[in-house]
Amino acid sequence: MSEDNEDFLDEELLDSNSIENIDIDEENKGLYEHLNITVDSKQEPLRIDKFLLIYRQNSSRNKISQTCRAGNVIVNGTAVKQNYRVKPGDQISVLLTHPPRENVIIPQDIPVNIVYEDDDLVVVDKEAGMVVHPGFGNWDGTLVNALAFHFEKNGEKSDLDRVGLVHRIDKDTSGLLVIAKNEYALSFLAKQFFNRTTKRLYWAFVWGNMQDDEGTIRGHIGRHPKNRMQMSVYEDGSQGKHAVTHYKVLERFKYMTWVECKLETGRTHQIRAHFRHIGHTLFNDERYEGHTPLRGVNLPKYKQFIKNVFEILPRHALHAHTLGFIHPTTKKELYFESPMPKDMADAVKKWRNYLEN
Repeated sequence: MSEDNEDFLDEELLDSNSIENIDIDEENKGLYEHLNITVDSKQEPLRIDKFLLIYRQNSSRNKISQTCRAGNVIVNGTAVKQNYRVKPGDQISVLLTHPPRENVIIPQDIPVNIVYEDDDLVVVDKEAGMVVHPGFGNWDGTLVNALAFHFEKNGEKSDLDRVGLVHRIDKDTSGLLVIAKNEYALSFLAKQFFNRTTKRLYWAFVWGNMQDDEGTIRGHIGRHPKNRMQMSVYEDGSQGKHAVTHYKVLERFKYMTWVECKLETGRTHQIRAHFRHIGHTLFNDERYEGHTPLRGVNLPKYKQFIKNVFEILPRHALHAHTLGFIHPTTKKELYFESPMPKDMADAVKKWRNYLEN
């Protein structure tokens, strides 16, 4: 067997050359594992669930079964059931949810805004400042810790060994996320995010007055050559990964613009990097130097006004406004909208008053 394994690992576990050779959506790194397998010419006929259990030994029988049920096992271009028998030369593509992490998730009683919940999933409207999942420097106090407590409190039993993250957003980005409660729901939802069939729109405040009412930003996104905490845009495609962001202006504030963003791809810091690249850095985005007043405006009154708005909105102005997907059991579309969070709404009021006066 030969394999092209597109593994959704944490970026810190890969060197830069490995990262550039893996075509993934970085916002979901660590959540999915994409296997491309060519069956050996000497392979005897064998049920595909048994074949995958042998091939991927850290997966459970239930995980493989639910992956097949969700339509995430493709043989020669067609989704197959778990009783399909593999044959020599078969081209197998499998989208697996990633194996459990070794670190133990400690349930913690942390308030979390749940906007929808049923036996298969939960939709959360995350506040800015909350980390989604444990990691280096944030081993507790995360959304995952809060949900683990919520499930335990309600006596929830799951076939998952961890809270079923399907996607994630940055710590200081507010808005909607969906979390699976069982292996089948996790696999079914993962396929939609992997294929980018979900309906997600973001709201952002960006510096400056956008020239066009709507447009598209294209440019490969990769690590900044000197500042490894930032992402850079490479228009010539010489580095990074293909990335596309569509935007539409919702309101103009002379020195700042409120835009709606739709992503074709899900690269790390995509909105933040793309808008900085075209000269419209996100408002108060310290990592991308958007935490100082717009250059060219030196009036003391204006500078004091911006300082006051920064105090109202002490983080980058980005909000995951909508989330739509097909439910794993009912197969009906669910669609959610998150209202503008208070800090961003208060900033809008402040800007409107400033311009009127």
